[in-house]
Amino acid sequence: MAQFKTFEARVLKSTPLSEFTKHIELEVKGVSHFGFVAGQWLSVKTMTPDGEEMTRAYSIASPPSANGHVSFCLNRVQDGFMSNYLCDLSAGEEIAFQGPFGDFTLRPPLRDTVFIATGTGIAPFRSMLHWLLADPEQHRGHEFWLLFGARFEQDIYYREEFERLAAEHANFHFLPTLSRGGPEWLGLRGYVQEHLGSIVGARADIHAYICGLNNMVSAVRECLTAFGWHKKQIVFERYD
Repeated sequence: MAQFKTFEARVLKSTPLSEFTKHIELEVKGVSHFGFVAGQWLSVKTMTPDGEEMTRAYSIASPPSANGHVSFCLNRVQDGFMSNYLCDLSAGEEIAFQGPFGDFTLRPPLRDTVFIATGTGIAPFRSMLHWLLADPEQHRGHEFWLLFGARFEQDIYYREEFERLAAEHANFHFLPTLSRGGPEWLGLRGYVQEHLGSIVGARADIHAYICGLNNMVSAVRECLTAFGWHKKQIVFERYD
């Protein structure tokens, strides 16, 4: 059985994104550079009070960088030991993890791309888009759409970041859609799959990346398949 190195990381900052969601920034100890590919995940390890080792997978919500920092975007789940353990951490505390793992990464050659997320499924796309848009040589000549579904306006995680990226890059389009938006909401309404036709339709020269809960992933895949998309155009990761 393969043995994977265990890393330790120190919490730099824990920031609420909503009532039950946190953005946690970590510094990996003992390395000047922690290598990973945008879209990959880490396996966090800890011991429960009864002495059982628990591991849970969390997508990296930050782009690859030279400073050894990584971030998570995670929900506090009722009766979920690991999520509450992580959400309760304060600056200076430490965690252990293994990784990086996973192949939910951008497929070459790069094409025009629609990223579709709900909830904390936004995490790998925050990593991918910050990485992509940081270097003109990586994104020039391509269009990108981020279709992000949430219930309420306060659940649009990283909203200011994505709005800023859209303002800075004419080829990036941030499209949040709310299923329970109030009367003051002037953006898209409804579920993410309801807006795919107007964004990408039956285009055969485009990729779709989907991340979120199973029901959403299945609904989006069915929608794209109905447009005539080939399965190789669709890359997805489920969170349940």
